[in-house]
Amino acid sequence: MDLIKKRILITGSNGKIGYRLVKKFSENAQYEIHAAGIEEKSVCGNVEYTQLDISKKNQVKALFHKFFPDLVINAAGYTNVDLCETNKELSWNINVKGTENIAMSSWAIDAHMIHISSDYVFDGKEGPYAEDDVPHPISYYGRTKLAGENTLRSSGARYTVVRSNVLYGAVSGERPDFVRWVIESLKENKQIKIVTDQINNPTYIGDLVDAIEKIGILELPGIYNIGGAELLSRYEFCLRIAEYFKLGKELILPVTSKELNQPALRPLRSGLINRKAESDLHYSPKPIETTFQMIKEELGI
Repeated sequence: MDLIKKRILITGSNGKIGYRLVKKFSENAQYEIHAAGIEEKSVCGNVEYTQLDISKKNQVKALFHKFFPDLVINAAGYTNVDLCETNKELSWNINVKGTENIAMSSWAIDAHMIHISSDYVFDGKEGPYAEDDVPHPISYYGRTKLAGENTLRSSGARYTVVRSNVLYGAVSGERPDFVRWVIESLKENKQIKIVTDQINNPTYIGDLVDAIEKIGILELPGIYNIGGAELLSRYEFCLRIAEYFKLGKELILPVTSKELNQPALRPLRSGLINRKAESDLHYSPKPIETTFQMIKEELGI
């Protein structure tokens, strides 16, 4: 008897999270994967791929009716926090309308939808945050992520919201993650300015992807926080990177968020409490130095 495979659609498959999700699920013969992204070509190798603009309802609907997924993971998003302040229409179309289009198509065929959200739905005054804390975004990006979550609630679809923060880990493409950017900058003897007043629990992408797979298998509803093992400032995190990879700490210049004068406000004391994921998923984020070793092996550095 042929194995009935679970059909999984992954949107935003060329992005940091989407790429790792496709790689993870493709390794399991129980799944049939279809990847989708705004780009003309896929970076995910030998996986069926469709170019997709999630803000176009008809495109989303056509793909759903072609593939009929059992599980949809929306890893697509307009994630440049500063550009969201000036490209408001584009960020709303992707982060809100796009999420709504996927949710409505998921509802129409009774697919379970997992949506990737962010700690930027909070204001960063009293973090770290649990799933039931009241959101209060202070940037336009945060507003779109919260609005995207709200479209799920009203869609009627079976859904899970996964909130994460400060993602890092080996990824595809030219744009490096934070860890690789720090490594490359310090190796080139470049000074880098890193904020001392933004507190998070940086999340290793591999841990996030493992948690998403468990949520998909169990079809758990609601909101789940998936964060890293330690709360620390970006500056402290950067020092840990330099120390582990034996690079010059003197090149890391401590600054405040105000000094950077970025267009969008950032939540300062943020981070996510993982207690629900620890209970329901047996989630246990890897120690930071363990993830650095994994990155070192993946990148061959």
